[in-house]
Parts: sequence; C-alpha cells; structure tokens
Amino acid sequence: MPNPRLTGLGSGLFCALVMFLIGGLCAVLFGASLTAYGVLFLPVCVLTAVWVRRGDLMTAPVVVPIAFAVGLLPVADGDGGTGGKLMGLVTALATQAGWLYGGTLIAGLIVIARRIRLVHRRRAAAGARPPV
Repeated sequence: MPNPRLTGLGSGLFCALVMFLIGGLCAVLFGASLTAYGVLFLPVCVLTAVWVRRGDLMTAPVVVPIAFAVGLLPVADGDGGTGGKLMGLVTALATQAGWLYGGTLIAGLIVIARRIRLVHRRRAAAGARPPV
C-alpha cells in the first residue's frame, strides 16, 4: 500500500482534485447521485488524514470540507447561469451536511489519534535518553 506524505497544501490539492473527479464520475455514472458522492467522500477523508505529514496534521480536517464543496460543482443541480449553479451548490451542501460532517469527523479523529501517538513517541524517546 502506498504511504505518501503530503504537505498541507498537497493534501488540500489531492483531496480537492479527487473529489472533483468523483463528482464528475457521479454526475456521469450515477445520474448526479448525492448519496453516491457522499459515500465516496468518506474514503477520501481517510486517505487525506492518513497521508498528510506529521507537521501538517491539523490541515486535514480543514481541507476535507473545502474539497467536499469543490467536488459538488459537477454534481449540484443548477438551472443555467452562475446564480442557478450557486443555488444548486448551496442546496446540495445543506442537504448533504451529514456526509460533510461525518467525513470531517473521521478526518479529525484520525488526525487526533496520529497526534497522540506522535506525542507519546516523543515523550518515550525523551525519557529513554540518559541525563546530561
């Protein structure tokens, strides 16, 4: 299994690009199914939280909601024009808030667990050193 380490910006770009592609695929294959989009959002949240570098851990719960909104662009219904597309995007965000909160929660929990593990490792390494 690949184990890349993405920077904060890299994780944001990865997540946004993948969600935009998933949104496009859902629009073509599933008839713009928001449920399919939401289900596919969850593994992207997990991958983003797992692949972000240790130093940029706190960026993962921030970038996943932004990527969710970016990916909704091809899926959201809109009656022509910018105003209609924007109204469709806002409606999709409102009706799919459960998926958005769930994915953000998953990313946040993974990041917190990784951070706790990192702190414990640092404390163990500091405690194992002989006194000077």
